[in-house]
Amino acid sequence: MTQPKGLIFDCDGTLADTMPMHWRAWQQIATKYKLHFPEDRFYSLGGVPSPHILEMLSKEQGVELDPVAAGHEKENAYLPYLSSIQPVYAVVQIAKDNFGKIPMAVASGGTQKIIVQVLEQLKIRNLFKAVVTCEMVQRQKPAPDIFLEAARRIGVEPQFCRAYEDTDLGMQAIRSAGMDAVDVRELLKNPAKH
Repeated sequence: MTQPKGLIFDCDGTLADTMPMHWRAWQQIATKYKLHFPEDRFYSLGGVPSPHILEMLSKEQGVELDPVAAGHEKENAYLPYLSSIQPVYAVVQIAKDNFGKIPMAVASGGTQKIIVQVLEQLKIRNLFKAVVTCEMVQRQKPAPDIFLEAARRIGVEPQFCRAYEDTDLGMQAIRSAGMDAVDVRELLKNPAKH
């Protein structure tokens, strides 16, 4: 794709350098519920909503918990870190460079409450016509639904969108949506290529 007609960005790890803070919050919850949740697995599940992760871990490890309630606890454990969040500068710059030229959206596995606070903390909420979060779709990443919904909300057909992600599950979701996929991990290694 030469020139996309719409841009869609994941938030955590893509626009915002939040993953280390999420990891700290997860450690608190894992300790409380005596769950084994190693850091590499945490990163491999980037983009999956907290209640889904908690349900998966509780089934695997035979730990009784309410995944929705524990998911809220994880969100609350994350809130104190919001004020120290930094942008992923190279990706935020892409959004700033395209602001007012083509419509843009955020497609995040996080919750609306948290993601909007992150975008406001970074002073970039105004760049995006839509912020689509996990509550707005039935199926989560790696299903394409969240990216398809973001495209719908900015009024651009999926095949004319370029989307940015930092996880394998997110990249899979973008490709399943039929969009041009940019892996932020590669972009940050080779910024001149993008």
